[in-house]
Order: sequence, then structure tokens, then C-alpha cells
Amino acid sequence: MKTIYDVQQFLKKFGTIIYVGDRIADLELMEDEVRELYKSQCMTIEDYQMAILLLRSEMTRLRDRKKGEEDRWDKRFI
Repeated sequence: MKTIYDVQQFLKKFGTIIYVGDRIADLELMEDEVRELYKSQCMTIEDYQMAILLLRSEMTRLRDRKKGEEDRWDKRFI
């Protein structure tokens, strides 16, 4: 797995399609699903680790971007 899309396609093989409209919430739900598949021994440790790394990295990137946008918004009105 190299991208979030790869994680989505992997989950799709097990009938899991996640879309709530909030990208961060989608990623959190995907992480929960990946964890459950790993516990059920449906994926290798390497795939599990890479999927978790990808999902958490993307969540961090989105949260940082959102925080940056909020900071810029706040500075305009100070």
C-alpha cells in the first residue's frame, strides 16, 4: 500500500466503503476498519503498519492545514 486510495481499495475487497462527508472522520473510520481487519488476521503486519501510517499522516496533514487556515482567519480580525 502506497496511498490512501490503496487503503480504500483494500477495504473495498471486504465490502467496506466509507464516506461520511468529513475527510478526517472518513480517515478515522478507515483506521478503525483496518485495525479490525488486522485483529481478524485478514492482513499482514506490513500492510497494517503501512495503512495506519498513511491514514495517520493524512489526518495530521489535514488537521495542520485546517489549523493554519483558522490561524490566518483569526489574524485578519485581530
